Amino acid sequence: MNPLAAKLAFADERQETALEHEFPILEISQVAEHESWRKEINRPLYHIHKWWATRLGSVFRAITLGALSPKDTRIWDVFYHCHHLQGKIVLDPFMGSGTTLGEALKLGANVVGCDSNPVSTFLVRQSLARVPESALRDAFEHLERAIAPAIRRYYQTKDPSTGELIPVLYFFWAKMVSSPEGETIPLFSSYVFAQDAYPKKKPKAQIVCPECWSITEDRYDNTSLTCPACKHHFNPQEGSASGQHVTFASGQKLRIKELLPADGSPLPHRLYAIMALRASGEKIYLKPGPEDLALYAEAEARLATEKLPLPTLAVRPGHNTDQARGYNYLHWRDFFNARQLLCLGQLLQEILQLKDQAVQEQMLCLFSSTLEFNNLFCSFKGEGTGAVRHMFSNHILKPERTPLENSVWGTGKSSGTFCSLFESRLIRAKRYLDEPFEVTLDADLLGNKAQARKIVASDPIDAHQVGSWDELGKAGQGALILNGDSAHLPIPDASVDAVVTDPPYFDFVHYSELSDFFFAWLSPVLRHRYSWFNRPDCSDAGEVQHKDPRVFARQLSYVLSECRRVLKDDGVLAFSFHHSRAEGWAAIYEAITTAGLEVVAAHPVHAEQRGASPKTAAKDPISLDAILVCRKHTDINVKTFDIDAVIERSVSFAKRLLSAGMEISDADRFVIASSQTLIAASAEQLTFDEIKLRLELVRERLRNQSMPPTVTARDSAQSQRRPRLVPST
Repeated sequence: MNPLAAKLAFADERQETALEHEFPILEISQVAEHESWRKEINRPLYHIHKWWATRLGSVFRAITLGALSPKDTRIWDVFYHCHHLQGKIVLDPFMGSGTTLGEALKLGANVVGCDSNPVSTFLVRQSLARVPESALRDAFEHLERAIAPAIRRYYQTKDPSTGELIPVLYFFWAKMVSSPEGETIPLFSSYVFAQDAYPKKKPKAQIVCPECWSITEDRYDNTSLTCPACKHHFNPQEGSASGQHVTFASGQKLRIKELLPADGSPLPHRLYAIMALRASGEKIYLKPGPEDLALYAEAEARLATEKLPLPTLAVRPGHNTDQARGYNYLHWRDFFNARQLLCLGQLLQEILQLKDQAVQEQMLCLFSSTLEFNNLFCSFKGEGTGAVRHMFSNHILKPERTPLENSVWGTGKSSGTFCSLFESRLIRAKRYLDEPFEVTLDADLLGNKAQARKIVASDPIDAHQVGSWDELGKAGQGALILNGDSAHLPIPDASVDAVVTDPPYFDFVHYSELSDFFFAWLSPVLRHRYSWFNRPDCSDAGEVQHKDPRVFARQLSYVLSECRRVLKDDGVLAFSFHHSRAEGWAAIYEAITTAGLEVVAAHPVHAEQRGASPKTAAKDPISLDAILVCRKHTDINVKTFDIDAVIERSVSFAKRLLSAGMEISDADRFVIASSQTLIAASAEQLTFDEIKLRLELVRERLRNQSMPPTVTARDSAQSQRRPRLVPST
């Protein structure tokens, strides 16, 4: 048989999957939209620890189900069925938080996950580990007896009404700068430092006086206030700091960055307010007194004498770290004040005394998760919501001018503390293993109001974590969780039924730089246990991350080529992707074609919460992902690129989503059109510049199409309306 005949025969014989033909974009988008509002509640398994750009579990359940089902399967019809896909193997070469692995395990498949980042490997292993809740509670109670009193001692203050010591929820700090003439002022952009998340409904706010630092309660929008304590008159809305500059009382205006300490340390801080909790449950705001300042000084002095497992790792230069380094945050230790270092170090030291390794590592994962909400890059979100804005709310490590110091151990009224995250993250994730539920939406008679309820549509997740490919086949249901370069997998040829993943973006978040924040604490205590923690930092020679789209395409192609090698001839490789620029899509196209793959289908689906930061700040936000479905490339059925057909399909998809109440932007429309362009051009093996030119032509044509009104970021954030339930056609 000649080579062409062989290819034709293979094409005739290969079994196609449901994912190549049909995807319930409306129904899945509606469920995904709901899931995105509280991902840590609706899919707690993937939020046991911080990871970036965690994809929606409902979307990946549908992708995986479609990738493992024959072409005549209607995915939505069986979405809520309990599946037992024994013998099927799903690979995720960029496993991140483990979404693909969890969803495939729920369907009954075996899984292989790999990531070059040691923090990812650790958190996925911990999320899937079966540790009895009773053992976790015993360990938590031991820690509560052994170390919580010592930590709580540093988070208390005196109630001015009764003289009793009461717990502190939050300490409010402000960065201080000094002029060349010696004037020292705080970096307040506004003297209103605490208000409700919905101030128009609850206008009461807390204001600090810039003269005597007293705390006054008044309206959040007040522009003229006389301090009751010192009679100083000021506009609470106008602080000394604006943009990159600060204005001193003398009228002198200077760049903040020019006022950094000469010794290379970060700017100093001043404690200016406290939120404490009375026994009645009332929260009160207080001006710090001498005893509060003495308590912090005591913690500072004790830290100098204690030998604790604290981070020593330097902050390496990088896309996501340079802003912090520019403000003299040169070591990860600098991200914490003395009290935080003391209390976190004591807590970590006590966790390391736990004898049961499985339980200890669960607590280490919880400890690491707590770090995100307990550092000097956190800020106050306001009352009426989760009060702590965590340090990764921006895609860069932005120094916080008025940081919020959380209470490390916490109380029942706390947010983002060790005790609150124990229940809301760790225990919730462990219970999800026992009862892995899906969210379903019910409509009223008009189909307008989506009411959510939970359905258990999977057996408990109880996969045996194995150490090698050979063990995977002997484990019943198994999970092989690897750390390393996914361009070199310890997997035989043509052995995987489907590859389902979410690759990094070439110019977005550099995960390894940000995850060094956690690595700095975990590596010293785990490097002797796991070789993949015994390294200088989270970076890896094989990590796929680069700002140059061509370099990114080359790096990604190495991994996709390896996926092609291990993928069965009947299997599909599917991944989610979106990008606002043509070169982003050109990079993906080049990686796919270089790897010997071609795009055979693309499905737009809801991907991100529209009200999330920093999405609300974007002029033209992207809320859709394109699910790109790839097959091993063949030289048959070569298509001719038809831009009219691409535009027609793209407009059709957009109108379907809009008709179902979905909000899509111009950038979303480009995501849809770009994915359809990749299908149309997949068989042509175009160069980077050729496909980029076609994408730009498609964008221009798309702008001239008549479409229903699109939605701006501001409109989207204000409306926050749920989609109307409309069946797909």
